[in-house]
Amino acid sequence: MVLEVEAGAAWQEKNDVQQPNDATGTRFGLDRVIGSGPFFAPRFQLSMGVAPKHELRFVVAPLGLKGSGTFDQAVNFQGQRFAPGAVSAKYRFDSYRATWRYTFSENADWTWKVGATAKIRDAEITLTQGGTTSTKANTGFVPLIHLYGERRLDNRSRVTFEGDGLASSRGRAFDLSLRYVRDINDRMSGFVGVRMLDGGTKGGESYNFARFNYLTVGLQYRM
Repeated sequence: MVLEVEAGAAWQEKNDVQQPNDATGTRFGLDRVIGSGPFFAPRFQLSMGVAPKHELRFVVAPLGLKGSGTFDQAVNFQGQRFAPGAVSAKYRFDSYRATWRYTFSENADWTWKVGATAKIRDAEITLTQGGTTSTKANTGFVPLIHLYGERRLDNRSRVTFEGDGLASSRGRAFDLSLRYVRDINDRMSGFVGVRMLDGGTKGGESYNFARFNYLTVGLQYRM
């Protein structure tokens, strides 16, 4: 069993929003209101073997941003009209995941695992201007494909890739990380890396596509 704690600094590359996703809603860049960051983004992961070559992985990944900026045009959002000028915004995208993965290849240098992830997203966008506030919340289930790769450099260090992702005509979701990991002792390892979180939906009444780039650091503890 391995417990992992990650601290990330996340930057918004883009965050395009329209609610509702029709002629009555205005598409705008939420990143231009809140700013590009960096924003603190923690992550917690627990993985455990359940049978030879079979493993379960659980992830809790909260993400919350807030800031103030300006609209350069009138914006219709979730039934409210916001005038050009100062506006405050909050964005939340919390992710909860459970993964089954299978080690399909392992040798002295490489390990590869493949599996499936069940993701629950809990998202919310809020705009405030004077006495006007409007909120759009969305909670939903997303199935993803999982892939893990590890390249051992020596008996104490390795490079790892880990990703969940899937795309369709209605949207996409990708969470990809690359790390350098080094063992501190028999039970603990430290890591540094990069992460990209990208995705969104254009189905139904909502439109939101965002991309975040992370620098990450953390610890792994083997129990």
